[in-house]
Amino acid sequence: MIRKLYRLCPDAGLMARLGLLTAILAVLQGLLLGTLVPIVRALLRPEPDLDAAGPWLVAGGIGLAAYGVLTVIATPVGFAASMQMTAQLRHRLMRHVTTLPLGWFTTERKARLARTVTADAGAIGTLAVTIGQPAITSVLVPATVIAVTFAVDWRLALLFLAVVPAAYLTLRRAGRVSSIAEKELDQAATEIAGRAIELGQAQPVLRAAGKGGTGGDRMREALDEHRRSYRRGLDRSLLPDLSFTGVVMAGFVAVLSLGAQLLLSGALTVPDTIALLVLAVRFLEPLGTLIELIGALRAMENGIGRVEAILDVPELPRSPRPVRRVADAGIEFDDVTFSYGAAPALSGVSFRCRPGTTTALVGPSGSGKTTVIRLIARFFDAGSGHVRVGGRDVRDYDHAALLDEIAIVFQDVYLFDTTIEENLRLARPDATRAELEDAAREARLDEVVERLPDGWDTRVGEGGAQLSGGERQRVSIARAFLKRARIVLIDEAASALDPESERAVGYAIARLARDPERTVIVIAHRPATLTAADQVITLDAGQVTEAGTPAGLRTAGGAFARLFDQYDSARRWHIAPAGPR
Repeated sequence: MIRKLYRLCPDAGLMARLGLLTAILAVLQGLLLGTLVPIVRALLRPEPDLDAAGPWLVAGGIGLAAYGVLTVIATPVGFAASMQMTAQLRHRLMRHVTTLPLGWFTTERKARLARTVTADAGAIGTLAVTIGQPAITSVLVPATVIAVTFAVDWRLALLFLAVVPAAYLTLRRAGRVSSIAEKELDQAATEIAGRAIELGQAQPVLRAAGKGGTGGDRMREALDEHRRSYRRGLDRSLLPDLSFTGVVMAGFVAVLSLGAQLLLSGALTVPDTIALLVLAVRFLEPLGTLIELIGALRAMENGIGRVEAILDVPELPRSPRPVRRVADAGIEFDDVTFSYGAAPALSGVSFRCRPGTTTALVGPSGSGKTTVIRLIARFFDAGSGHVRVGGRDVRDYDHAALLDEIAIVFQDVYLFDTTIEENLRLARPDATRAELEDAAREARLDEVVERLPDGWDTRVGEGGAQLSGGERQRVSIARAFLKRARIVLIDEAASALDPESERAVGYAIARLARDPERTVIVIAHRPATLTAADQVITLDAGQVTEAGTPAGLRTAGGAFARLFDQYDSARRWHIAPAGPR
C-alpha cells in the first residue's frame, strides 16, 4: 500500500520526509525505553549507584528533548503533507480525465468521479497522516523493543517474536473483513448520494406525489441498505477483532508467566524483571492499537484502488505527429462500424457531407443518429472504417485542434450557475461585446436577454434552471455562432420545445447553415428543417437505408417519406387550434 501511495503522488518528497520523521520518532521511543534497563539496574541496587545511572539519565534527557523537538517538527509537516497529497491527487485526477474519451463520461462514471475527487482523495490525504503515522509507530516501536530485549534476556525476546506471527495472521484476517465491509459501505453511501441528488432535483415530481420529504421508496431503500451494510460489517468484524485482542492478551499473560518464572528461578534480577515488564507493556500496547487502525488503513487502500481505477483508464489515443489544422469542413464516413457493447450501434455506414452543406439525419430512436455525431467529435473512436474531417481521419488530428473547429448543440443543454454572458463566453472568452451581441442576435438570444431582469448579468441558476428549454437552446446555438466553428453538430435541438421556441431555434439553425464555409449536421424532426437540408441520411438499426435530397426521398416513398409525413402530421396536430368547450 505504501508503494501505491507513493506512485499516486506526483511529488512524494513531503510524504517521504514525514515517513522518515515518524520512523525516527518510533525508533527513538523504543531506544528511550531501552535506557530504563541500566537506569533501573543502577537505582534498585541495595546501594543506589547514581554515578552509573547518571550517563543514562543524561542520554535519556537528551533523547526526550530530541523526541519533543522532532514531534513539534512532525506536526506541521504532517498537516502540510496531508493537504499537499489531497491537492496533488485532485489535480492529477482532473488532468487525467481531461484526456479521456468524452464517451467515457456516463452518468454512473461521473458520479464515481465526483465521489473519488471529493471523498476518496480527501480521505487518502487525511488518513495517510492521521492513520499512517500511528501505524508506522505501532510497527517500529515493538520491533525496537524486541531488539532492546535481546540485549537483556534472549528468552523473553524470543517470546516477543513468537507473538508477532500469530498477531499478524489474525490482523490480516481482520483487515480483509474490514476491506469487504468498507467497499459495501462505500457502494451504499454512493447510492444514498445519488438518491439525495434525486431528492433535490425531483422535488416538483415528488411533492406532486406527496413524497417531497422522503424521496420515495428508492431513498428509503438506500438508507436501509446502508444500515444493513454497517451491521453486516460489524458482525463480520467481531470474531477477527476478538481473535486479535485474544492473541495480544495471551502474549501478555505468557510474558508475565515467563518473567515470574525467571525471577523466581534467579535467572533474572528484580531490576531487570521490572524493566522487562515495562518493555513488554510498550511492546504489546502498540500492537493492540493496530486493530483500531486496520479498518481505516483498509479504507485508505480501497480509496487508493478507486483513484487508480480512474487513473488507469486509457487516454484518448494520440497521433505521434498530430495534424493541427483542419483543411476544410468536409465530413466523410467510410464503412464505419461502432459498438457500445455486443450489438453494433453503426454497421458499415458510409456517406459524405461537402463543405458548406447541411445534412439532416433522420431515423427511429436507437438508429445511430447520435452515435454519428459523437464519432465526428471523437467522443469515441470507430471500431472499424474511417471518420474523416477535412480529408483526414479524425484520429490524425490534435484533439484540441479538431474540437476548435466543431461546435455541438446538444439536446440537453447544460449551463453553469453564473451569468448568461459568462455562459456564452465559454465559446470565446476574448470576444468583444459587439461579437456577443451579434451572436445573440443570430441565435434569437437577444430576445431572451431583453426579457431578463439583469440582462446579460442575469444568473441562469444551476444547470440553467432559471431559463426554459428553448432559451437554453438559444444560448447553445449562440455559442456556435460566437465560436465561428466550421462544423456544427446539432442533436435534436428542437425536441420537446414549445412552438415559439421551436420556430426561434429553427430560425437560428437556418442562419448557421447560411455560411458557405460551414458544414451543418442536424438530427432533425421538423419538416421545415428537413426540407431546408441539402441532403438527408436515413438511418435504421445502425445502417444507412436512404440518402439523397429531401425532395427526391419524399417522392421515392421510402422510409424518409413515411417519417416526414409522420413529423408533418404531428406538427399540424400540435398547432391546430382547440375546438369549443
